[in-house]
Amino acid sequence: MEQGEVFPFAQGWAGLFTRRAPDKTTANEDAVALLPAGDTSGVLAVADGLGGMPAGEQASCLVLQMMKEALVQAVTPAAGLREAILNGIERANEAVTAMGVGAATTLAAIEMQGTTVRPYHVGDAMILVVGQRGKLKLQTVSHSPVGYAVESGLLEETEAMNHEHRHLVSNMVGTPDMRIEVGATITLAPRDTLLLATDGLFDNFTVDEIVARIRSGPMVSVMRVLIDECLRRMTAPDKEVFSKPDDLSFIIYRNDPKWVLPAG
Repeated sequence: MEQGEVFPFAQGWAGLFTRRAPDKTTANEDAVALLPAGDTSGVLAVADGLGGMPAGEQASCLVLQMMKEALVQAVTPAAGLREAILNGIERANEAVTAMGVGAATTLAAIEMQGTTVRPYHVGDAMILVVGQRGKLKLQTVSHSPVGYAVESGLLEETEAMNHEHRHLVSNMVGTPDMRIEVGATITLAPRDTLLLATDGLFDNFTVDEIVARIRSGPMVSVMRVLIDECLRRMTAPDKEVFSKPDDLSFIIYRNDPKWVLPAG
């Protein structure tokens, strides 16, 4: 994708973007999905097939396909989102493992019921909920040695971005010991911004930098800024600015229709 696209979803609008790393010639190993389950409910999800392992793009697509199938099979999708999400992830784990080639993927997903959301994640794709004034209302913790070190205060975020083990992930879809982390529900305020993204975004910006860019402004403008600045940082020749070229994918959601189009 050259730019993001915006779609009506649940009670608001979802903007999505996915693109392979600059100068990369192999497939984009990320995948994104908007999975409606009724007029005001659904699932948002991003997956990141692990680089350096075979069939990463197949693994990331497979987990989203399995979640879609689980939603379709649910008797009452809107009422059974939690069970459908868990079933989809567990079936995907079995399917990716059964490929027998060492494939794996991370996953970040949101269960949406009106303005109430619940996070699910496996690996180091992350989820944020940010208020208009920049208050961080939700941040998932990456399932990685470096992510746990940041959460415990042993590493500063900027140190983690430069850490030699930042690429290691300790929990992923496609392994016998996969674990699904399920968060508590929160209610989105009218001007909150929800973000799900792969590490292509979080390995190039600190959380504070991301919050400053997404907390306010029309969604289309916000998406353009994230895309342009992240790709610019990935290709920056100035080594004083940390950058890590990678596939980049994210979903932004807001339930305020006035925040979709840029001013003018």
